[in-house]
Amino acid sequence: MTLRRCLLPLVALCASTSLSAQTADPLAPTGRWSAYQGGSAQTPPMGWNSWNAFFTHVDEEKLMGSAERIRSSGLAQKGYRYINIDDGWWIKRRTSDNKLMIRTDKFPSAKVKGDPSFRPLTDKLHAMGFKAGIYSDLGRNICSQAYADGSEQLPEGSVAEREVGLYGHTDQDIRLFFADWGFDAIKVDGCGIRAYAADAPRVTSGQYRALAPLIDQHSISRSNIPAVKALFADINQSLAKYNPDGDYMLSLCIWGSANVRSWGKDVGNISRTSDDISPDWGRMLTNYDSAARRALYAHPGGWNDPDMLFIGKGDFDENHLTEARSHFSLWAMMNAPLLIGADLRTTPQALIDVFGNADIIALNQDPAGNQAVMAFDADGFQILVKTLANGDKAVALFNRGLAPVNAILTADHLKFRDDRPVALANLWTGEKSSFTKDMKLTVAPRETAVFRAKGDRTLADGLYLSEQPGMVNPAADGVVQPEPDPTIYRSIPNWRGTRGIGERPMYAGYGGAMADFTPYNQPLVIAGKTFTSGIGILANSRMEVRNNDFSRFAAQVGVDDSALTPDQPVRFFLYGDGKPLASTPPMRRGDPARPLAADVKGVKLIELVARADGVKANAVPVTWGDAALLR
Repeated sequence: MTLRRCLLPLVALCASTSLSAQTADPLAPTGRWSAYQGGSAQTPPMGWNSWNAFFTHVDEEKLMGSAERIRSSGLAQKGYRYINIDDGWWIKRRTSDNKLMIRTDKFPSAKVKGDPSFRPLTDKLHAMGFKAGIYSDLGRNICSQAYADGSEQLPEGSVAEREVGLYGHTDQDIRLFFADWGFDAIKVDGCGIRAYAADAPRVTSGQYRALAPLIDQHSISRSNIPAVKALFADINQSLAKYNPDGDYMLSLCIWGSANVRSWGKDVGNISRTSDDISPDWGRMLTNYDSAARRALYAHPGGWNDPDMLFIGKGDFDENHLTEARSHFSLWAMMNAPLLIGADLRTTPQALIDVFGNADIIALNQDPAGNQAVMAFDADGFQILVKTLANGDKAVALFNRGLAPVNAILTADHLKFRDDRPVALANLWTGEKSSFTKDMKLTVAPRETAVFRAKGDRTLADGLYLSEQPGMVNPAADGVVQPEPDPTIYRSIPNWRGTRGIGERPMYAGYGGAMADFTPYNQPLVIAGKTFTSGIGILANSRMEVRNNDFSRFAAQVGVDDSALTPDQPVRFFLYGDGKPLASTPPMRRGDPARPLAADVKGVKLIELVARADGVKANAVPVTWGDAALLR
């Protein structure tokens, strides 16, 4: 069986997915926002997860101890509300009725009359003001069964009893988790559809049944994306059925494989963009890089997830507060979920204070939902800027290296006027300062200096689209040949060390839509004219833009000078609530930018389409220069 063949239970779903892809025009205006709107995650989820601290050795005392610390420390009042049980909670699937059985020796409150139940535990967490999360897998089996060595809390019994994943039982398990046991969130892993090939040692030994892999982490061409999406579609159907109030949260955890960095925004509330994090600086850089340039792929309701916070161990323990603050600041700026992974029963107060920095939390939870955009980008130093709901800017100066950086922060970085004062408040030290035009700062090794900034906007009567990525959805980003992203730091995975040849670029997503840069991280340039604001995207793309009471859209459009194909014509179209508003004649590389504007007063959804008939490769970047919504 080839990796690209649908598994038998998915034949119909894969066929329908393929058929719709062939018959529907992805560039046709729909008049509706297509990014994920299920569940309840208008701001990034905050809380705690058992995995980083305990791996599969989770139990009720450890979980409740951390929940109590969140409450007693004041973290609950600051927004930490999810208490999530990861792998290790199950003992088997009862084969008489396929019901999952809880490890009651580890969760004594589950010992109730009749079958074991997590309802007493979730009721207790709810009474404390928390929400409760549970863990499962897309396949028959789970990650710990594939990779754990030693005395782990693994499912027990026969081969069939140890098949505790969702595969073949999705509706039954989702009903059990949400309707019967009262959980509010689920994290769904993907080891079960990647690690149980017929030739896998634990399959050939007879421990587990084979399941042809749908995912190959190292190869987009060897992953069956329609089949993976079909499995998540089944989960979403059941989540909607058993949560009629819509109050749930779905976490996708397939580690950036199967090109999920482009479609996770359409399928779940949070979507992992990389493999697992570990408590060392290099691995943090890898996970950060996997999401940092993906601002247009995160929105209220669906967020990029570079994995849980690993503050509390290794390079992020109480002896490394600079690194811990950087880790926390970067996740806040990226609108990543703030899920603590520490054993909070023993976490020092200095780290509780990091988790509890209300000013940094406010950046993460800002209702505008704009992930930070890269304003300056070098291998060793970066400046990230995000627009907040009240018009302020948050700015982070991130020193990735081991030597101090003498940085210059400019008003241009913030899209503020350079002839007016800019006021800064340091959100770690409380220090206040101001500057006009630019300011010199020294950023220590591994430090992230974070400021809240107030100033007069360069664009006084509106917002550039690149300032509001949370309102822009690349429904079709033009990528027809997904490529691994070479801008992601390649660290040494601590679970493999230096065995093998080291990681190659592996996370597809290069060539996706970018704010203020081309899809391949170049400046936006049309016929020699550079645009410092705008959206870069490939041709044959359609972007959905939510309009919050603006009256006019305007942009300068054209084929970017970085396009490899000089003669390919591209037409640009503007739609409002599905109706045509404006368009351009065919444009080619080297043609001067053309204005594209329209009255959008009363329009709820604007769609920006760049159409290039006949393009078969990612060869034609286009630029929506100075694209803005104006009052």
